[in-house]
Amino acid sequence: MNKEELRNAWEQFTDNNDFRINPDKKHVDLIIKGVLENEKRHGLKLCPCQVRDGTRQRDLELICPCNFKIQETWKSKGMCWCGLFVKR
Repeated sequence: MNKEELRNAWEQFTDNNDFRINPDKKHVDLIIKGVLENEKRHGLKLCPCQVRDGTRQRDLELICPCNFKIQETWKSKGMCWCGLFVKR
């Protein structure tokens, strides 16, 4: 998967939801770079904002997009931890 394919997948993920991709293109590009680097290194599209512990079960919880709506930053700031997704 390349940069544009990943961006398109995230756009589709946000369809009909109460969140969208952050409108700051540079910020999103930085996150895309991290996700793709994690895929190359670890074989999974892991969120670059979360630290993996190397166990398969924990790593699977960090696949981007993670379960960001349970995070405190979502509740308090209206964005996921890394700022990829923001409330509409």
